[in-house]
Parts: sequence; structure tokens; C-alpha cells
Amino acid sequence: MRIISGTHKGRRIQAPKKLPVRPTTDRAKEGLFNMLQHRRELPSSHILDLFSGTGNMSYEFASRQCAKIQAVDQNFHCVQFIKKTSAGLSLSVEV
Repeated sequence: MRIISGTHKGRRIQAPKKLPVRPTTDRAKEGLFNMLQHRRELPSSHILDLFSGTGNMSYEFASRQCAKIQAVDQNFHCVQFIKKTSAGLSLSVEV
């Protein structure tokens, strides 16, 4: 998976195979963000990413400089992966 736009555009993130999730495809993310960019002021937005899984959407919002991002998932390994990855990329994502 990769970050498709923003300050971290093009960065690839390799999720462990043991996570019980399937990341959102680049095509789906592009469609979502095309709609959001024309309707919302993303830098002032507060984002709640429920059922975060790999954190893919949270990283995308953080790369686009959203004001606050909170990621929530019930799987311990997913939460640990999001914490480790967001810290490694210096992205501000609360988990």
C-alpha cells in the first residue's frame, strides 16, 4: 500500500501478513479524496478513522495535513502497527 498524495506522497507501507485486514485500494482512496477535496477544507478537518485496520486512510489524511486524526481498531496487532508506522513516518495520528 502507498500514500497517494500530500507531504508523504509515494511512500510505501508494508503491512504484516498476519493482520486480519485488507487495505483500501489506491483507486478507492483517489475517488474518496477527489470528492472530499471539492467539498471540505481538509487542513481544518478532524478525522475519526473507525475500524482502521492498517491505518491506511489515517496516513492519507495525515499526509494531507488534517488538523486531527484519531484511528480506532479493536485488534491489538493493528493498533500496534498503526502506532509504529505513524511514528516512523512522523505523522500525527492518535490511536
